[in-house]
Amino acid sequence: MSTPTVTAARPMVEIRSVHKSFGPLEVLKGVDLDVRAGEVAVVLGPSGSGKSTLLRSINHLEKVDSGTVSVDGTLVGYRRSGDKLYELREREILRQRTDIGFVFQNFNLFPHLTVLDNLTEAPVSALRRPKKDALATAVKLLERVGLADKADAYPRQLSGGQQQRVAIARALALEPKLLLFDEPTSALDPELVGEVLDVIKDLAHQGTTMIVVTHEIGFAREVADTVVFMDGGRIIEQGPPGEVLDNPRHERTKSFLSKVL
Repeated sequence: MSTPTVTAARPMVEIRSVHKSFGPLEVLKGVDLDVRAGEVAVVLGPSGSGKSTLLRSINHLEKVDSGTVSVDGTLVGYRRSGDKLYELREREILRQRTDIGFVFQNFNLFPHLTVLDNLTEAPVSALRRPKKDALATAVKLLERVGLADKADAYPRQLSGGQQQRVAIARALALEPKLLLFDEPTSALDPELVGEVLDVIKDLAHQGTTMIVVTHEIGFAREVADTVVFMDGGRIIEQGPPGEVLDNPRHERTKSFLSKVL
């Protein structure tokens, strides 16, 4: 992973008053969130609370209606000129996304590429890295996620847990400053969940900055620096896991946790 250049005073991720609607439905209603370098923020909440939309707005997969997102002090998706914001060109947005790894619910691997080629494609095409260097990095990352023996396999030949571990390795191949996980275990059979969570826990212990949307409460308790509870497009409550999970202040948080714990 690349060394964060963030200053001690400035969060790695700064989300300020973010609003997002789809037609008449307002999905995000003024979200503010800071995540510091090396921290893990776990986002909990019922379906439809805006968790995935918030995550997708961080790397500009969803264009926000108002508010701003900054990663390592740089506005994502926009440049500021005076009091106005202007959307960046697609090429510039794609370059920014190389700093923000995204691991999807359904893996999103390229089915026609081998595992090794899935890991080298973006470093070579987006970052113009020499193929030899990208291959060396990819081999190390596959060892890191326990899949060194699957380099020449195709995604269809892997279990769901193996595919998701490849997806994590692929995100790491770009050496991002931030990793986003959108329900990384929800598409997996229960017996495969642990192998994916173990990889994410290992990343947390190594100081990777992460925002993880999940329903895995035990994982949140063990790994999160901050637990964020969302409902109805707003952050209702946030704080250390022991505080939010064991002594929630808000009635909505208490109600949600009583059904999932």
